[in-house]
Amino acid sequence: MVTKQDVEKALRQVFDPELNVDIMSLELIYNIDVKQDKVSIRMTFTSIGCPYGPELKNEVSRKVMDIPGVKGVDIDIVFDPPWQPSEAVKAMFGL
Repeated sequence: MVTKQDVEKALRQVFDPELNVDIMSLELIYNIDVKQDKVSIRMTFTSIGCPYGPELKNEVSRKVMDIPGVKGVDIDIVFDPPWQPSEAVKAMFGL
């Protein structure tokens, strides 16, 4: 059975190419819902005009589909609320 932790682990392998930090640590993932063999993800990008956005979404889909037992993934890209780096994320960058 697929778990939320399985999905989180897979998403830690997806990196923002400009910041070279995984999308879980960047807090780009707002929600993960696992129902049997289907995974729904609500996420954002660091900016609305992110040029890597479509490829990032595809990479998220590929990593999740690679999890044994996953039969489908739905990714909802949202910009409300807009991504704002938390104090923990800022600290990673020395800000």
